[in-house]
Amino acid sequence: MEAEVIYSGDFVGEATAFIAERILAKQEAGGVFRLSLCGGSTPAPIYAGLAAWPGIDWERVMLTFGDERPVPPDHAQSNYRMVKDALLDPSGIRPANVLRICGELPPAEAAERCEAHLRKLAKLAGEPCFVHDLTLLGMGDDGHTASLFPGTTALEERERWVIENHVPQLDTWRITFTYPLIAASSEVLFLVNGANKHARAREVLAGAPAFPASAITAGKVWWMIGG
Repeated sequence: MEAEVIYSGDFVGEATAFIAERILAKQEAGGVFRLSLCGGSTPAPIYAGLAAWPGIDWERVMLTFGDERPVPPDHAQSNYRMVKDALLDPSGIRPANVLRICGELPPAEAAERCEAHLRKLAKLAGEPCFVHDLTLLGMGDDGHTASLFPGTTALEERERWVIENHVPQLDTWRITFTYPLIAASSEVLFLVNGANKHARAREVLAGAPAFPASAITAGKVWWMIGG
């Protein structure tokens, strides 16, 4: 994997600044910043920091979600709920600026609805594939990222941008962005915090094919590793 790695002694602070500075730079140039969010516990304090960051015009930020669980938006395991609590409510961003994956729908329908929205926006912008300015990703202990898990069918998808993905090892479904949509991003930032993940991160960065995170490409890939 071609990536630039930042080893951070202030993981939350540096990650928040990394994202905020890019949002502000795009807005100073007159544009709308497209940010794809990841779930889990790691990014929650970063999102809270972004909500309080001075100068960000949330009218000119569009938020998407890299994956979601098949649960309603108020469920404790919903990525949307975590983001709502940490970022959406404190920042006051309008619901129209947030493209939620509807986890309460059947997974195939949720994936199709999200993709249709992205394709409409890409067509309006004259883009062959929807381009995120920055896509945030995490990494699980098994090397999965978004909901691209080892051995699952979504790893082979090359046409769809958002897909329902059965994860046998968890006996559940997920809705996830696919490699082609992530690859269209101008930048990707992996957020990896905790000494327990350092060894796996080294394997992924070395390109070990067993781990889905190893196959991530984009205009520029960054890793921020803390702990």
